[in-house]
Amino acid sequence: MLIPAQAPHLISDLAAVRAMAALFDHLPDVVFAVKDLDSRYLTISEGCVGRCALRHRWQAEGRTAHELFPSAMANRYREQDLALFAEQRPLRNRLDLTVYPDRAPGWCLTSKQPLRDPDGRLLGLVCISKDLADLTREKLLDERFAACVDHIQAHYHRPLHLEELCELSGLSIGQLDRRMKRVFQSCAGDFIRRTRMEAACHAIRHSRRSLADIAASCGFSDQSALTRLCRQLLGLSPRQLRWQPPPARQS
Repeated sequence: MLIPAQAPHLISDLAAVRAMAALFDHLPDVVFAVKDLDSRYLTISEGCVGRCALRHRWQAEGRTAHELFPSAMANRYREQDLALFAEQRPLRNRLDLTVYPDRAPGWCLTSKQPLRDPDGRLLGLVCISKDLADLTREKLLDERFAACVDHIQAHYHRPLHLEELCELSGLSIGQLDRRMKRVFQSCAGDFIRRTRMEAACHAIRHSRRSLADIAASCGFSDQSALTRLCRQLLGLSPRQLRWQPPPARQS
């Protein structure tokens, strides 16, 4: 295995990292992976082995997505990794193309989380993807719908109108809402609000910026709108959220 120079602490706990991946081995529709700062795999769950035409999980160690997946998929995975490392905040609900266990292409829902040592130093990331096989078979997922979701996740900080989302997705408002509910269990408007709230929560917890500035930068009309949604979704005011103890570091 190629030992990443950037992550000595992580490598010292490699047995624990492999044990973590093994927790997902009996979930064939789930892929779990840990990567270093160069997006090289440190370990993968068993569900990923056959998808990558490997015989053993250790064959993925030290390799990148470009060595295991089709280039278009790998390019997207790498772009996500770079965005996570640059912003150092989780990526949630990314609608991605993947390879299913039978080697057929299909869609999955991906989330990624920064991985840090006990001192807070960034070491890499953990990634989990859930196959959306039923929705793929029903032809409810396609490039235009995925582009619409990407657009929301990239432009949540500005006003987003249903008409532009319908144009991107090629769907009517009713069709878009029904499809969003099937994939994300929320209509388009609620998905936009949740996306804004996730970005605001990270800024509140990890910066000292004013709440008014955070509200404006995350697409809220004003600080009061941020406060209302924060109370509605989390049961806390933004000020209470800011002064909560920080979350435990992954190690």
